[in-house]
Amino acid sequence: MKYALIIGFVAILALSGVILYVTDFTAYLGNNPATCNNCHVMDYAYESWYHGSHSSWATCSDCHTPHALIPKYVTKASSGYNHVSVFLSDNIPIAIRAKHDSLEIVQENCVRCHQDTVDSTFEIAMDSDRYCFDCHRFVAHGERGVALRPYQDQ
Repeated sequence: MKYALIIGFVAILALSGVILYVTDFTAYLGNNPATCNNCHVMDYAYESWYHGSHSSWATCSDCHTPHALIPKYVTKASSGYNHVSVFLSDNIPIAIRAKHDSLEIVQENCVRCHQDTVDSTFEIAMDSDRYCFDCHRFVAHGERGVALRPYQDQ
């Protein structure tokens, strides 16, 4: 019985290692935008970012994940789980939309990078309950339709 548990544990450990190796798991721990584009449904997001104004100084993680170490990897794990679940269930939406938590993270990162601009904008009594991207939707990813697969609202 004891040997069966040890063999089972070693088999599960070996299988986990093979899965992590085959999926190039460690690439998802980094910040390379090409990794985000591993899934073909992200082609249009990657292409629009690549041709947009932020590609010179911001990666996907700079905008779409928190910058603190633990929250960053919690967000990456949660997003990764959601992405894999949607892919495996073949329930990929035509228009990929950010969830509320993601919208908050992007907003925090906009403000973090553009703090001086935000401070001066709020001095002129700007409506503070709006997201930056409500008005600046095309800044990070460029205009809709620039990508290989145009954005669709269907």
